[in-house]
Amino acid sequence: MHRRASARTASILLGIAAASLCFGCSWVMADNPMSTVHPATPEGRVIQAIYAEITWIVLGIFVVVEGLLLYAILRFRRKPDDTGVPEQVHGNTVLEIGWTIVPVLIVMAISVPTLRGTCALQQPPAANALTVHVNGKQWWWEFEYPDYGIVTANELHLPAGRMANLELRSDNVIHSFWVPRLMGKRDLVPSRGQRLWFTPEEPGWYVGQCAELCGASHAYMGFRVKVDTPQEFAAWIESQKAPAKTGMSDPGFLAFMQAGCIACHSINFDGSPARQRVGPNLTHVGSRTTIAAARFENTPENLARWLRNPPLEKPGSLMPALNLKDEQVAMLVSYLQNLK
Repeated sequence: MHRRASARTASILLGIAAASLCFGCSWVMADNPMSTVHPATPEGRVIQAIYAEITWIVLGIFVVVEGLLLYAILRFRRKPDDTGVPEQVHGNTVLEIGWTIVPVLIVMAISVPTLRGTCALQQPPAANALTVHVNGKQWWWEFEYPDYGIVTANELHLPAGRMANLELRSDNVIHSFWVPRLMGKRDLVPSRGQRLWFTPEEPGWYVGQCAELCGASHAYMGFRVKVDTPQEFAAWIESQKAPAKTGMSDPGFLAFMQAGCIACHSINFDGSPARQRVGPNLTHVGSRTTIAAARFENTPENLARWLRNPPLEKPGSLMPALNLKDEQVAMLVSYLQNLK
């Protein structure tokens, strides 16, 4: 009876271990947007190589330690004919020296790829790198392209094959810029400039997230990175440099001013009084795929939901509930959706 119970317990534990292994492998092998094991930049592959080398070292340690543990359990288990107290042993100089030296050698083995990768990632960015100022807000991201005079929000466009040099800043609390498939995370520390550079290679969309607890809506401080072909990036730059297709006499812009949006947001066109940078620049907001720092897809329904009560959708949002009437919301949604 005891043996059957032990066998059943062992089977359950083995099943749990196998299921955990399968789950872990499926998550790693899947094309998960927040996975670090499918890097799309040379710099990301350097980090991945460090992970891989350390993983094999740790796996070797696990096999040796567990093997010795199983050997000790089986070799020195209590047998039916055992009587009295086993032989008592106090200390073993050889073993003690061994388990002091071996961990030192393990740490040295781990430090080699780590230092090699760290040095490789600290090389200065290329002279032709694209400079982008990344400003962490509560709770959204501002992206400024100083070479082109463009300011946008929450969607970062980069050309494939050209190094991106991101200058990271925050004027409030500590944030952390992280796009798992492109590069390791880097903190944005108030009053202290930080930099991060990498070379995206594969065109497509990548998911980013603030990786430092920064307040009530930290979990909703996401963003997206669009890696364009060089031709797509050039076209995007030209579209973003163009002024908004609106004017002072536009009924939508009048509704924008009457609702008080002008106090925090920019919409760029000749003679525009909307020049504030407290909130995201809205000059081409209709062309973005998401709103509210990737909280929602950019659809009329979601935009209306956001305008009605921002603090309800993002706790602590600095954008207040403006108590807009339904007709005001409808007018603003139509207007903003057409700013492309």
